[in-house]
Amino acid sequence: MNVIKFKGQPPQDIRSPNSLRLLGKRRVLVADSDPATSSALSQFANRDHYEILAVSDGAEAYRRLNSDANFQAAIINMSMPSIEGLDIVRYMKTENRLKRIPVIIVAENAGLGGIVESFSAGAVALFPKPFAYAQLWRIVRSLSEQPRQARRAA
Repeated sequence: MNVIKFKGQPPQDIRSPNSLRLLGKRRVLVADSDPATSSALSQFANRDHYEILAVSDGAEAYRRLNSDANFQAAIINMSMPSIEGLDIVRYMKTENRLKRIPVIIVAENAGLGGIVESFSAGAVALFPKPFAYAQLWRIVRSLSEQPRQARRAA
């Protein structure tokens, strides 16, 4: 891991979204109305030097993605208040600055139709609830650490 050394005090904006990447901190967007998801994933994230940005509804996820594309992965619940998760994924795949972010859908009772819709929208994985948070985190790490070109080839 690269170490950045400062003379004196580090700049005030050292934790801004753009500077986190310079420090090696990877960011994951978690859009789920169930706070247990982001809470459980935060434990893994802290251990592995990631940052979780949690939002609780689709409108909040949309606003965040409009202003910030610096995420190495996104976990989005299929059913959320305001804007459905699959609509967020479809939006992400139409925006050049967001296309590169791998999206994992989490869903309750997705069924075969939900699975097909998720992958058609652009998701790279779907986890039916309940699931093991450790398993989901392994997939997040794998996707976020994989070079962009390798993801496209897969």
